[in-house]
This record gives sequence, C-alpha cells and structure tokens, in this order.
Amino acid sequence: MVSLSYPPKPRPGDRVAVVSPSAGLPAVFPHVYELGLRRLREEFGLEPVEYPTTRAAGADPRDRARDLTAAFADPGITAVLATVGGDDLITVTPHLDDDVLRANPKPYFGYSDNTNVLNHLYRLGIVAYHGGSVLVHLGRPGAPHPLTFDSLRAALFTTGWYDLTPAPFWGDRPNPWHEPEMLAYEPEMLPGSGWRWHGPARVVRGRTWGGCLEILHWLMATDRVPTVDQLTGSVLVFETSNELPGAREVFRIVRNMGERGLLAAFPAVVVGRPKAWDFDKPFSVPERLAWGEAQRDAIIRALATYNPDAVVVFDVDLGHTDPQLIIPYGGEIRVDAVDHRIAVRY
Repeated sequence: MVSLSYPPKPRPGDRVAVVSPSAGLPAVFPHVYELGLRRLREEFGLEPVEYPTTRAAGADPRDRARDLTAAFADPGITAVLATVGGDDLITVTPHLDDDVLRANPKPYFGYSDNTNVLNHLYRLGIVAYHGGSVLVHLGRPGAPHPLTFDSLRAALFTTGWYDLTPAPFWGDRPNPWHEPEMLAYEPEMLPGSGWRWHGPARVVRGRTWGGCLEILHWLMATDRVPTVDQLTGSVLVFETSNELPGAREVFRIVRNMGERGLLAAFPAVVVGRPKAWDFDKPFSVPERLAWGEAQRDAIIRALATYNPDAVVVFDVDLGHTDPQLIIPYGGEIRVDAVDHRIAVRY
C-alpha cells in the first residue's frame, strides 16, 4: 500500500490558491466564478489567490502545470482549489514538478477531470480531497447547499472523523450558466431515497482511491494508476460525469478494472449518485431514475464476476449531483454495512 499523509490544514484568514488546471471556464462564466470567490471569502474566511491561467481559456498544459506547481511552492498558500473540471488534465500532470509537490504538500480540492491530479498526488503520498469546485459548488445558484458547505468546511479546517449524511433532497439539473439572471434561483431538487446497500453486512475501514469513472479509464489506458498490491485493502470510490455514460459503458469500464485485477483489491465500493440530466439530454424524472437503476445493475453485474463479496453502497452524494459531499482521496473511510453508515476522516 502507498504510504500516505494528510497535509496541514488552512485556517480562516489564510490565502488559498484558486487554479484552473483543466478547463478555463472562469473566462467564459465570470459571473459564476465571482460568486464562488465571494462565498469563499464570506463563508469560509479564505482569501483566494489567482494565477495567470486561472481565468484563461485554452491555456497551454505546460502553463497550467506551472501555475499548479507554483501554488504548491508558495509558502504563503495553505490550500489549492480547482475552479472546475474539463477533459484534458491528463496532458497537464506530466509537466508537474513532483519534487516541489512532495516538499510542499497542501490540501487539493477538485473532482471530475481533477481525478488526474488527485491520483497524481496519491502516487506521491499526499492525501487530497475529491470535491469542492469553485464554480459548481461555491458558485451554486440561489444559495449554498448546506450539506455541501458543511462537508467542505469540515474538510478544509478539521482533521477528525466526519459522518456523511444521505441528502433528503438532491438534484442533477443545473441552472444554465450562460443566463446570469438564473444565479438568483435554486436549481431543481428531487426527494432523496437514501443510500442503497448491496453485499455482506460487515464494516470495512481503509483508504480511498478512485474518482470520476471515465477519467479512471483514461488513467488505466496510460498506465498511471497504482498497482494492485498498492491498492489492496483500499475502498474504491467512484462516480460518473455530466457526459452521462450509459449502463453498457459503465459496465465495460468496471469490467476492465476487473480484468486488470483492480476490483478484487477492494473490500468495499462506494458509488456516487449518477447524474442523469444534461442540456443535450433533458431526460424526464422517470427516465433519470431508470438511468440510475440501470447503472446500479451494471456495476453489480461486473462486481459479481470479479469481487462478489464486496460491500457496495450506491447513491452517495459525492460526484456530479447536488449536494456534493467531500471525500478524502487517499484518506481514511469507514463503510458500515451493519448500521448503514459512512464516515470519513478529514
């Protein structure tokens, strides 16, 4: 298993880096970005520090890597937050200065395409944090989601165990960012149905690894994932993106993880609630619920072949849906299939 350590935490009043190592969407949606920055200051008491590519669309991967390395190198910066995801961070991580990152470990927050950075830090022995996008979560229309902000606050400032909570209401249909007036309105929310458990009733405790499932597939293709020996005993945590991969594609990716030998390494699997609506796929509520059911069935079918004894829990709010709970990446998690509880150590 990889030897991992938690970086020191920031305190209210500290300076934190705000970076765009993936898509430079602050340049396209400055009104959403500015709302996120304001809440970072007002709700968390942190002072955001931007870098040359933070508001730059289409920046060269080497320049984005240079900014991310600089954020870790700066002794006055105590945490690093990604603005949003994207689809090409896999071209950025090879240009990071690993010696600088190892010598200056800091909490890094991001999800989706940022799985590339989370996995990179994991392989360097640094615990990071899956979640907390400046645009998506800090810039949420209407008002901050209380579950998201409570989790993010705990992940930023505390070091103890934190109980995850099933969301009483959830959503996957965001307001359009290109209409600034929509920032005043809450996004659509649906009644929650709790987590769904599958497998044996036992308690599993280990360190997390995973992220966005599609990005994990890319990382496997480029051979940038830890070895089976390094992951044995860990808890796999994954979710699917706003590109809405269908159940067949999800099955194939999970199956391929099994063929690589990875699935058998995990005594427990925590799966995020699947996003099932996007602007080019405006599914009805019944269609969205059926989409989630088909994805759950696909994952269970793959696990039945490669790890039938795993504890599995579905519909945890940790990915591309709203709210988003922060998961320590490489940090500790306790999955209790007896009392149906999940706790993470921030």
